[in-house]
Amino acid sequence: MAISTADFKNGKAILIDGKPCVIIEFQHVKPGKGGAFVRTKIRDIRTGRVNDLTFRSGEKFDEIRMDTKEMQFLYSDDDGFNFMDTSDYNQVSLPAEKVGDAAKWLKENDIASLQYAGDELIGVEPPMFVELEVVETEPGFKGDTVQGGSKPATLETGAVVQVPMFVNTGDVLRIDTRDGRYITRI
Repeated sequence: MAISTADFKNGKAILIDGKPCVIIEFQHVKPGKGGAFVRTKIRDIRTGRVNDLTFRSGEKFDEIRMDTKEMQFLYSDDDGFNFMDTSDYNQVSLPAEKVGDAAKWLKENDIASLQYAGDELIGVEPPMFVELEVVETEPGFKGDTVQGGSKPATLETGAVVQVPMFVNTGDVLRIDTRDGRYITRI
């Protein structure tokens, strides 16, 4: 199915010169002189390379069907990250490059969404909110809760987030994985 530049959305997969690509971001530009155009950041699915490309407004591309599969994260080792399909118990091992930034939010037994463009894996989406234990942070002091300051805290997955001063080592926190923001202490 062909789509126009007017139908671009972040995360949409398209074919550019026979290569499967994902739109990371785009911007429609209407200059005072000349025709409108679209600036895009495109990631090649096979190589992972990100390119800045410009297209004339109204240009058409073939769309690639996107599928999402819910899988349970089992463990990570030297070979990569291992996931299991809970419906048929098939296991998949993915290299760290394919998992990307989602790795810092994945905890054993969490359910993650594996995104496919056609038959090719394009990325791993962690749960929107995760509950992780703080393994290292500076101690809080009495009275630090009022001012609303923040300090860095290292979580059990290795991620570092900014947390309020009253958070201590051993606390379990709810984190928004979309932007790595502290939500609340559990």
